[in-house]
Amino acid sequence: MDLSDFTKDNSKNAILKSIIPQVCKDEPCCLGIDEAGRGPVLGPMVYGVSFCPLSCKERLEQLGFADSKTLSEEQRDDLFSKIKEANDFLGFEVEILSPNYISTTMLRRTKYSLNAISMDSAIGLLRLAISQGANIKEVYVDTVGDAGKYQEKLQGLFPDLDITVTPKADAKFPIVSAASICAKVVRDQVLKTWAFLEGDDIVTGDYGSGYPSDPATKQWLADNLDKVFGYPQFVRFSWSTTSTLLENGAYLVHWEDEDEDESSKGTASLFSFFAPKNADPRDKQHAFFEERHLKRVESF
Repeated sequence: MDLSDFTKDNSKNAILKSIIPQVCKDEPCCLGIDEAGRGPVLGPMVYGVSFCPLSCKERLEQLGFADSKTLSEEQRDDLFSKIKEANDFLGFEVEILSPNYISTTMLRRTKYSLNAISMDSAIGLLRLAISQGANIKEVYVDTVGDAGKYQEKLQGLFPDLDITVTPKADAKFPIVSAASICAKVVRDQVLKTWAFLEGDDIVTGDYGSGYPSDPATKQWLADNLDKVFGYPQFVRFSWSTTSTLLENGAYLVHWEDEDEDESSKGTASLFSFFAPKNADPRDKQHAFFEERHLKRVESF
């Protein structure tokens, strides 16, 4: 898909990918995995993979890759152009994980962490590259969590691959640096072209880096807090920064049961739905049934 498709509906995840160079199908390849936008309270997290033949490692190094966080935006854009131009031996895939997806997934009734979301994305992109025909043999992954557990899980899923999971992999392995460039550049482009689908009331000014400590981000969050509806989907609701702002700035809504009294709060029986408390359920039905003119069947 094209990046413009994501801007039309940024509530869902999207995958962008290059063609698989024929040489990546014919020769054993290495693949690097890295992400961008893990910490911000605004915008998507983006996972990227890049891959090339093992025989082209020196050629890859000559392109001058480095950790994307150490480069200027102009340098990253230039390197991303080089990645696309090197499509005779270098391929890439990128998954854009929308803020809406991150929020709803992390706020499930069953706890699902950002680490789990990250791992799912990495695994999905690796499987996609293999399914598309890339002959992957070595995998290098940048991690901020427990590298040992991460590597053990990946190795269990891909027993035939030589997998290395390590912090700062983007500074150690050029193929991970290339993945880092892909993820960072795509995230930057998404932030620049974000379409606020909620309407024209959104203050679309400078929102800074998106990190909670950024003064510009703090100001943007303060300016865009709706006391009833909260924030647009651009904001990650699962972040403590957001929940604190909502607790202090949004209207407090309390949903009351009209038949509930102080002594019964938190202890209501299921049967209280069918009949008032302390009443014989055969004498009077709950208001729900009376309003709908429903009667109890006494016999069949």
